[in-house]
This record gives sequence, structure tokens and C-alpha cells, in this order.
Amino acid sequence: MFTGLVETVGRLRRVVPRGRGLRVVIAHGFADDPPRPGESIAVDGCCLTAVEAGPDAFAADLSAETLARTGGRRRWRPGRLVNLERAVRAGDRLGGHIVLGHVDDLVTLRGVRRGPGDVRMRLAMPARAAGRVVEKGSVALDGVSLTVAGTGPGWFEVAVIPETLARTTLAARRPGDRLTVEFDVLARYARGDEPRARG
Repeated sequence: MFTGLVETVGRLRRVVPRGRGLRVVIAHGFADDPPRPGESIAVDGCCLTAVEAGPDAFAADLSAETLARTGGRRRWRPGRLVNLERAVRAGDRLGGHIVLGHVDDLVTLRGVRRGPGDVRMRLAMPARAAGRVVEKGSVALDGVSLTVAGTGPGWFEVAVIPETLARTTLAARRPGDRLTVEFDVLARYARGDEPRARG
């Protein structure tokens, strides 16, 4: 489990095809406490397992399903900057919101509007997301926990403060870019979207 509070920005160092999936090597900024093999790390909001880890990089495997959910091989290219967050420890402060690292979809950035204290980002609302995105609710975009600032027919907006822009990759996003999205898991359960066990 994660909180959507990005710890550092990493860079895709190497990408190796493995069947229908990929192995990626990601340079990280966890110098004081490098990740260990088997550890879960959210990469642009997608929970990946470190299969190899070192003092300045870790490797992770992406399945065909993960690729399909996150934009395919074009998204996972060497040099790309990615938001990184390690799994929350029991007893840590939950500063963002509950993020599972299970990407629901991709959303397209429609526009960016700069205000005096924040940047408004307007994103296309997928049809299947109706009811999952509510004003003042939470959403994770590229792994960043954000509050929904407004909604309308076919769109929703988030307000991003300068601190978040400085610590994540969101400042580099431009209209037309596609971002991973994970909708608030609490809203999902409240709507009864999750399959129920039979038996």
C-alpha cells in the first residue's frame, strides 16, 4: 500500500523486452536506504516488485497486463522520468490517501491553467469512471495523490501546488500527455464496484 506522496523522481535507465513484458532498470534517489529485492515500489503509480536492487538502481518486471494498463512500451522508454514511492510501513503517517498501486486506466491531460497559488490540470474523464471521481475526493495521477478540484461533463480537474510540482514529474506534463490514474479505492467500494465473493 502507498499514500501517493512521491518520495523521489527516478529515471528509466534500461529497458529489456522479456516475452510479452519488459524488464526495466530504474535509477532511484534512495541513497540513504536503498531498496531490497522483493520490495514493492510504486513507479508512476504502478506497484512493481524490485527483482534486483543496488545502491543507485533497481530492476523490475512488467507483465503484459501492466503494460496494457500503463500505456505500453512507448511509455517505458530509457531516459523517461518517473515518480517513485516505497510502500508505507505500519505506523507511518498516511499523508495522502490510500493508494494500492493498481492502475485503473490512462487519462489524457486536456489543459493546464496557471493561477496565483496553484496549477489547474484538466483531464478527460473515462466513461467507466463516472461516479468514482467526486469533487473534494482523491485521485492518484502518475502516482501522485491529488484532490479533485472540480468536475464536469467528460472531465475533472486537480489543483497542484508548487511544492508538488517541484517534487514530481507533473510540471513536465503537457496537454495531450496520458497519465496513469488510480481512482479512490474507498469510492470504488462505496459504489459496490468490486466483485463479491460467491460461495
